Amino acid sequence: MAQLSDDCFAFSGPLLPIADMERLIIERVTPVAEIEQVPLDGALGRVVALDIAAPEDLPPFDNSAVDGFAVRHADLATGADTRLIIAERVTAGHAAAHPLARGQAIRIFTGAPMPAGADTVFMQEDCRVEGDTVIVPPGLERGANSRSAGEDLRKGAIMLPAGRKLTAADLALAAAQGVTQLPVRRRLRVAVFSTGDEVVEPGACRPVAAIYDANRHLLRGLLQKFGALVTDLGILRDDPAALATAIAAAAGDHDLVITSGGVSTGDADHVRTAVERIGRLVFWRVAIKPGRPVAMGVVPGGPPGYGAAFAGLPGNPAAVYVTFVRVVWPLLLRLAGAAPRQLIALPVRATFAYRKRKGRREYVRAALRRAADGGVEAVKFPRDGAGVITSLTETDGLVELGEEATQIAPGAIVGFLSYAALTG
Repeated sequence: MAQLSDDCFAFSGPLLPIADMERLIIERVTPVAEIEQVPLDGALGRVVALDIAAPEDLPPFDNSAVDGFAVRHADLATGADTRLIIAERVTAGHAAAHPLARGQAIRIFTGAPMPAGADTVFMQEDCRVEGDTVIVPPGLERGANSRSAGEDLRKGAIMLPAGRKLTAADLALAAAQGVTQLPVRRRLRVAVFSTGDEVVEPGACRPVAAIYDANRHLLRGLLQKFGALVTDLGILRDDPAALATAIAAAAGDHDLVITSGGVSTGDADHVRTAVERIGRLVFWRVAIKPGRPVAMGVVPGGPPGYGAAFAGLPGNPAAVYVTFVRVVWPLLLRLAGAAPRQLIALPVRATFAYRKRKGRREYVRAALRRAADGGVEAVKFPRDGAGVITSLTETDGLVELGEEATQIAPGAIVGFLSYAALTG
């Protein structure tokens, strides 16, 4: 369980800016404490728990970067070809039998250890072989085409810092060091359910006034991409007592409980009431569009002093997506012990006009295209509704409009966040 106090997200203002929300999460949420050793083939996406130092130099020895001829740079003529005797042939996985003597060259292949005395490698296509000699051209710098021991990583250097969410490249680095297991934080346990009398499970009989539940499947997919262990609690009806019971039960063995729907100000929005019965709803409005009615709180559960974080998301699918990637994802990273991410919006050219209210951050769903002049343009999805799911399936990401912006004109440079970057 996560160790969360009932004021861990505490904020006194009416609308919480996104930057303040992210700061509060980093300052006041404690990551899960449990650490486990996992093999490399099970470590993708896991969060490194402890700094991991390189056990040896990488590469472990000087070696050739190309197929060619290893030489002593001191033997080379200035401004003219040099003829050298081919003394030996060395392939990868083998070492030269003798040091390189003056006036000699050694036929060498990529990855083979540099022979003692050699300091430079000519690419084979730049050389001419005549009998047992090789003729090399002038002008090559000392050390060319040679990789030094430790040039990639020095023994004792931190190769995987605590908080790193492991990528395939990270696993390759660990494997190159001979590491077979990594210390990682345990996976987050997250419970998810949808709310609403109007929501039914896909495949079930759908009454005339009902809709199929899309949000839970969206959230499960996003959580699985994060690497969390997901418990699907299904669909709960608009009953404050039943909602409170379900949330309290989930808090006992999960780190985070996520709901969609029921957190606005309507008479049938019962999630807020349910959470306040059993825990504390510490903020429920964020300065973001779509998705302003997004809530975070703490629900007691497990040992004393421990509990589950709670996130109540809006009911419209596009708003669910936006609030998940911009509000819940930073919370997941912190709970998992991962370093906070730095989202860098890529500059693109807007093809649309847009007006917004000052003081909140807005996200416009857009597709990218290549303009006639070679630039990259963002094309706004034609419908703004937060319930339009095709606005997610037919676009490439979100144009981020900052709190101070109020108007965007066609041709303006705007920041674009791809869906891959938002969930990476």
